[in-house]
Amino acid sequence: MAIIKTPAWLYEQFDADPGRDVPAESYNGWKKKTVEIDTDHTALVVMHAWSCGTPDQFPGWYRHVEYLSRANKILKDIFPGLLAASRASPLRVIHVVSGGNYYKKLPGYITIRRLAWWRELTGHAEHIPRDPARQKLDAIRGNIGGQHNQADIKRGFEQLDFPAEARPAGDELIAENTPQLLAACKKYRISHLIYAGFAINWCLLLSPGGMADMTRHGVLCSAIRQATTAVENKETARQELNKESALWRVALAFGFVFDVDDIVAALETTKK
Repeated sequence: MAIIKTPAWLYEQFDADPGRDVPAESYNGWKKKTVEIDTDHTALVVMHAWSCGTPDQFPGWYRHVEYLSRANKILKDIFPGLLAASRASPLRVIHVVSGGNYYKKLPGYITIRRLAWWRELTGHAEHIPRDPARQKLDAIRGNIGGQHNQADIKRGFEQLDFPAEARPAGDELIAENTPQLLAACKKYRISHLIYAGFAINWCLLLSPGGMADMTRHGVLCSAIRQATTAVENKETARQELNKESALWRVALAFGFVFDVDDIVAALETTKK
């Protein structure tokens, strides 16, 4: 057993002052406290870290998914140090994937399929069929990425792969859905998942294997601030306000927010 101590951010959503014109402005807000992490019961989750090519290769994809450039920089600047420190420590690394077949022959995926086969048989919810009126509504929403960008987006997903900075090492586990990740948590007695990857307000929160699903199964879900970015819009992108809002949501509803330098420093005290 290896216990590490590291600073962690949480958010104190109290006390609102009804006497103010904006009552929430009196909240205590972000606070940093030292917490203990048991590496035997914790895993780093690298979720949807993809190699998405370049704007020259897939211009339509980059026109629609504006955060790809930020994600590429995080992969280059943050992921090598974070993964090196994690792999040199007792902390388990688990990859959560989606789309394509780029991971299906890797040993970590084969292992987790064997662990989770019975959960996958029973763990998927029934879908409501789409009636004609719903199909018309979906057709309207289907153009939110721009019709002229769809071919590039499709080509990009057809060539999806791990980036060099986040490629699974050895037999690191690879999960593609919630039943698989839950099976890994059960098998290895993991009660705390620390997420890195893309994007914090989209996939990391709501995709299969994300925080919302895992929290329903009793897992504490945290995030590393510098190891993620968010889906932003025209009004929020300059200040990355959606990322700030999502990190607040993580701290309030799911777990803690860590700084990457603090996590790396703590893990380096436990080198194997």
